[in-house]
Amino acid sequence: MEYFSLQELGLPRDIWQPFARSHRSTHYAAGQLIYLQDTLADGFYYLKSGRVNAFLSSEEGDEKVLAVYQAGNLFGEASFFNEMPRISSAVTVTECDIVFISRESATKELAENPQLALALLKYLARTVWMLSNHVDGMAFRPAEERIIRYLLTLPRDESGTVVCTQEEIASAVSTSRVTVSRVLNRLARQGLVRTGYGTLQLLSPERLNQL
Repeated sequence: MEYFSLQELGLPRDIWQPFARSHRSTHYAAGQLIYLQDTLADGFYYLKSGRVNAFLSSEEGDEKVLAVYQAGNLFGEASFFNEMPRISSAVTVTECDIVFISRESATKELAENPQLALALLKYLARTVWMLSNHVDGMAFRPAEERIIRYLLTLPRDESGTVVCTQEEIASAVSTSRVTVSRVLNRLARQGLVRTGYGTLQLLSPERLNQL
């Protein structure tokens, strides 16, 4: 998921533009694989448009959504900077335009723009925090709370609407689609959410946060 919005971190929407200004984007179709878990991270990515899922795969073939990225976000940067194999795979959810950022390009931009380096440190630190929080939630919290916590981390527009499917929610919080449907219906009856096709409107984020 996209665990947080740039605005939540106090970063402008175009903060990562310097990484992409001298590179052409590549167009991806929906459902196209970008990189594979356990492969070498020789660069990272800037998402100009569309939506991307990062997911973990088990040896048995099970998959778990780890992150959902929206336009304007970086992804694949953590493994790139610690020079370790990628911990997840990434696939497009919709058609996307994506810029690949090489080590040479990243080094050049960060050297020329110290503020960009500070923003990236903040972004990486928040990613680590959210992943730790995610692990805690998956391990110890009941399904309803995991679902609510996940919904609150998704970026939402001015009306409180997030773009996600029940299948994505179920995969992200390690539960069944039936359980997700039951929880969302209960929250809808309480006037806390409104369900739509591929979307969900959070009518009272404050009350959801209390839950």
